[in-house]
Amino acid sequence: MGGILDIVPAGVITGDNVKKLFDYAQEHKFAIPAINCTSSSTVNASLEAARDQKTPLIIQFSNGGAAFYAGKGINNKDQHASILGSIAGAYHVRTVAKHYGVPVVLHSDHCARDLLPWLDGMLAADEVYFKEHGEPLFSSHMIDLSADPKEENIATTKKYFERCAPMKLWLEMEIGITGGEEDGVNNESADKESLYTPSEDVYEVYQALSPIAPYFSIAAAFGNVHGVYKPGNVVLRPELLEQHQEFVKEKIGSDKKHPLYLVFHGGSGSTEEEIKTAVANGVVKMNVDTDTQYAYLAGVRDFVLEHKDRLMKQVGDLSKGEEDSTPNKKYYDPRNWIRHGEKTMYERVQKANSDLGNVNNL
Repeated sequence: MGGILDIVPAGVITGDNVKKLFDYAQEHKFAIPAINCTSSSTVNASLEAARDQKTPLIIQFSNGGAAFYAGKGINNKDQHASILGSIAGAYHVRTVAKHYGVPVVLHSDHCARDLLPWLDGMLAADEVYFKEHGEPLFSSHMIDLSADPKEENIATTKKYFERCAPMKLWLEMEIGITGGEEDGVNNESADKESLYTPSEDVYEVYQALSPIAPYFSIAAAFGNVHGVYKPGNVVLRPELLEQHQEFVKEKIGSDKKHPLYLVFHGGSGSTEEEIKTAVANGVVKMNVDTDTQYAYLAGVRDFVLEHKDRLMKQVGDLSKGEEDSTPNKKYYDPRNWIRHGEKTMYERVQKANSDLGNVNNL
């Protein structure tokens, strides 16, 4: 049986190749982690993990993560830094991804209504890139108007999808709210009922977007929450996703088991069983951010704690007093302690792959 590299190339993929990848994932019952990245270091750690597990990967940038990528010294008025950082990150991923030998979906994360100028800026960059290369700069974007009234959410999403479609640019949308807080978007006080999307709403999205193009996915809420919380505080119901699939399948008369490409938001902290059920119900993408952030910190933290007496000054070991005059450059060189963060993030990305059944798929 052939693997993914028999149907899509290594490096950033777009258009029909993204659809082929998601179709393959559904057919072979796995999903792909979408790793939020904030720097070239976190991008590289993620790609290295995918290469060594022989898996496809989704690299994504949030609005705040993109601004950080550009540099905190750049003013983000009118989303300038976020646009710039997203584009810089995209070019970095495009430059290195093929050398890791894995297919990569290059994605931008949640874009709420007040952040639409950020999406507009990225789409403008996509259009420029498309004119020159015949494909967009990014593989996909996410528009998240889930806090808006349903009708406004769907209407605006449709408008943006009509702009994406000529480039075969994938669009992910959200219907129903993901709780918790992430990257400055706070839904911690959201009504609990809004955390569970009715199948009728999912079908309305399908009705609006499917006549335009097949390149879209839906993040339907099933109790998802950003962040990691104490057990019992989050009640996920991934079985609802199967209901959505069956509802739409019956409405459109499809013979495909899973006519919808579904997305799992708030994946950090979820149990293996919850993840397994979501994948079985047609989820092709799961966002991972909080857990990989903590994993990256853990590597840096442990290195600093282990070598704290060497890191307190440039020369000598603090615990040995003035007798030690050994230079400490090899300890405080960023290439050393940053690499320790990459190693522990690498391990967490690989765990996400394993949880999703995304191992040895190339």
